[in-house]
Amino acid sequence: MKSIDEKQVETGPEAPDGGATRTAVRKEVLGEDDAGSRVDRVLARLLPTVPRTRLLRLLRRGEVRLNGKRVGGDARVAAGDVLRVPPVRLEAPPAVEGAAAEGGGAASKRVPPRLVEAVEASIVHQDERLLVIDKPSGIAVHGGSGIGFGVIEALRASRPDETLELVHRLDRDTSGCLLIARRRSTLRSLHALLREEAFDKRYLALLRGKWDLGTKLIDAPLRTDLRVGGERTVRVAANGKPAQTQIRPVQFFGRLATLVEVRLLTGRTHQIRVHAAYAGHPVAGDEKYGDEAFNEQLRGFGLKRLFLHAHSIGFTDPQRQVDVALSAPLPDDLKQVLDALSQRAGKLRPASVNT
Repeated sequence: MKSIDEKQVETGPEAPDGGATRTAVRKEVLGEDDAGSRVDRVLARLLPTVPRTRLLRLLRRGEVRLNGKRVGGDARVAAGDVLRVPPVRLEAPPAVEGAAAEGGGAASKRVPPRLVEAVEASIVHQDERLLVIDKPSGIAVHGGSGIGFGVIEALRASRPDETLELVHRLDRDTSGCLLIARRRSTLRSLHALLREEAFDKRYLALLRGKWDLGTKLIDAPLRTDLRVGGERTVRVAANGKPAQTQIRPVQFFGRLATLVEVRLLTGRTHQIRVHAAYAGHPVAGDEKYGDEAFNEQLRGFGLKRLFLHAHSIGFTDPQRQVDVALSAPLPDDLKQVLDALSQRAGKLRPASVNT
């Protein structure tokens, strides 16, 4: 999702008051992650500190527009829709007490200090335009859908004077490289690269069984707008959106499992997990698309979560015209699983990537 017309400010009923500040009107181009969601839930994610009663009032007044038209909170959005987020008044947040405040941390009590500290500790690179996070598994990139806070809310709480926006997203259970723009111009230029699919995004994943397909391109369209019991479910479907995933074996653990490097050529929701399962080799620890018997077997080797890690991302910086390569090593918990598998499998083929 990206913002446009960010600097435009409109007058309206949500006028500034005392020490409060007022946001500018935003027009958000909604992405795949929001497809199928209700307008009120998307709005709550975009304005996480605004009470729900005020959000509902904005909807009733017709200040929230979807593709230029008034819309109710129960309407569903699609990728590519433009949501007008009206200006709202924000009260000055109180400082966080405790360790985070002493270190100049979170600016709001609403974001738990422990989350702020965990996210700040996961920063692996920063310059004047970009933050790179080695996102831990289990932390969402943003709040919403029953999740109060994520990476972006924690960073905004600890850096209240900065303009921070997610460049892209990772699933909550996926660890690894996550980019945060510190300037609007950086966000726009990197979003343009994403639209052109000019990012080289690579993941490490542990798949069920022995991958005998060599380096394989999976070209299978995906439906990302399906709901099963109210929960988003992605499936291979002829009428889906184009999706391509390249999988290359790295290390074999007998016939039990294979460590692979995955290169994303498109960026659909749950793409790696669905394509791996479609190929007959689901990702270890995947409770949604995976194999429960395999997952249970891997728990015996210490696996406690999805074995999927965004280990590198590369692109040509359009503003500086230089190649950028960023990486995050495989976390210790996943390395320990590989060590346990190695002891079981004995002599293995050597890995061809640095894990």
